[in-house]
Amino acid sequence: MDQEDGLTAVDNIVTQFNTYEDFLDSQITTVDLYYLEDEGLARQLVELGYRGTGEVVKREDFEARKAAIEIARMAERTQKKTLTSAGKDLKDNFLKALALREEDNCNGKTVIFIRDRNSHGQEVSGYIDYAHRLKIEDFEVYFSGKRRLLPKPTDMRCVSDLTRPNLGLFCRT
Repeated sequence: MDQEDGLTAVDNIVTQFNTYEDFLDSQITTVDLYYLEDEGLARQLVELGYRGTGEVVKREDFEARKAAIEIARMAERTQKKTLTSAGKDLKDNFLKALALREEDNCNGKTVIFIRDRNSHGQEVSGYIDYAHRLKIEDFEVYFSGKRRLLPKPTDMRCVSDLTRPNLGLFCRT
């Protein structure tokens, strides 16, 4: 059995059973108990690998993996990502709306529709995957007011050029 597969099997066993004794008991059959007449002896045989219907796992391995999984769960719960908008004095209603949605969207998928004018006076509109942009881009420049949030060519977007009516509406996904 591959090392990685073995760890996965132990992890599955550890998450499935609350205690090592519960794991051992799951390996014991009623026939084993009938002939041995002693639950402690049946557990020892399973622990040594002589009896049982599944994976042989030592008590130390079980308890170590159980502790490691619990530590990982606790660390995941306590770990919080610092929000880019945290501590900023936001005066713009648009930035306030983004800040309200920032925490919820760090892990989700939200699409924002923006309609604005670029520096050349042309109307620019587009759909931005806010969660994706939060992951790939530093929003510090937007929340500090150094730059305006506009759709990029990599976003799902539609651009309407009002200065050239013949061009109409261009959509790119």
